[in-house]
Amino acid sequence: MAGADPLIGVEQKEKTKFWQGLKDRAGQLKHKVAAVFLAYKHKDTPWYAKLAALITVGYALSPIDLIPDFIPVLGYLDDMILLPLMVALCVRLIPKAVFEQCELQAQGMWQEGKPKRWVYALPIVLIWLLILGLIAKAVFF
Repeated sequence: MAGADPLIGVEQKEKTKFWQGLKDRAGQLKHKVAAVFLAYKHKDTPWYAKLAALITVGYALSPIDLIPDFIPVLGYLDDMILLPLMVALCVRLIPKAVFEQCELQAQGMWQEGKPKRWVYALPIVLIWLLILGLIAKAVFF
């Protein structure tokens, strides 16, 4: 294999490292969503943190995305940007001691994947109906 480009191997390793990093972050996010879910049910979580947690967990468990995945680039941005930002906001709003306790309880929770509940899709459907209604009003009235 004389003459093989050594940079090709380096480039392949970098790609593999990049995808492994994304996979690791997705696993961490799933764990954090589970902890946010437990914090939502915790009695010492303030109401405003519970509201943020309810919205975050509902969005995370909804089988319908706010921006559908089939829309090029934008479809995956909500999964890569919006959900992590929502989780980060919840982590900041939930008291540290409560969140640490919930993180410990969340270990191994949802290992087979997060549950998908169609009831969590209702707010997303309502947002889309509102957007479509506003568009129809602007176009037809």
